[in-house]
Amino acid sequence: MPRWIRDNALSVVMLGAFVVFLVLQSIFGWHTHNEELAEYGAQPIGWLAYLGSGHFAESVFENWESEFLQMGGYVLLTAYLTQRGSAESKPEGQTDRPADDERRAGPDSPWPVRLGGLPLAVYRNSLSLALLLIFLGSFVGHLLGGTAEYNQQQALSAGVPPISAWDFLGTSEFWFQSMQNWQSEFLAVGVLILLSIFLRQHASPESKPVTAAHAETGA
Repeated sequence: MPRWIRDNALSVVMLGAFVVFLVLQSIFGWHTHNEELAEYGAQPIGWLAYLGSGHFAESVFENWESEFLQMGGYVLLTAYLTQRGSAESKPEGQTDRPADDERRAGPDSPWPVRLGGLPLAVYRNSLSLALLLIFLGSFVGHLLGGTAEYNQQQALSAGVPPISAWDFLGTSEFWFQSMQNWQSEFLAVGVLILLSIFLRQHASPESKPVTAAHAETGA
């Protein structure tokens, strides 16, 4: 196996799977959307046109929104909250790790750490900030795509005039779409946190060692 692939295998597999499933989603979504159009007597659209439709944008960003909210919230909450016995928690009583002290920075440390000041302050929270910014972008994408899809459905079924994104933000439809994903994401993380207290996965950094006591906290 080439060294680059070996060194980056986890991200290559995860992002490769993402691309494969996104393409498959677009194909199946395209067929589903054309079936819906046929029910209203409308002409089907091509696959490339579907990629620019509200139907596709809404389905993609609706899921991204919940994923990045979950991950951003999880990264931020694990900095301050603990769960005794969980591999997903830092050890009880631990505040900052010694390696988080910028005075221990070396020549190989990231440049914001060596520079200090505002760049360091931002960098210390950059992971959760990046994830939450992607969440906000996905939220906007969901809102705009959902507005376009909602307007098309209303026009096809009732012939009513379109509404603005601001108006769609106030509909129960938009928040129903969001909440059905948000609740499932936080349920999945909560279950992982609790199951990692009692269950193990050999060789995984998301699990405590097989021989670790249930009360041992952190991986």
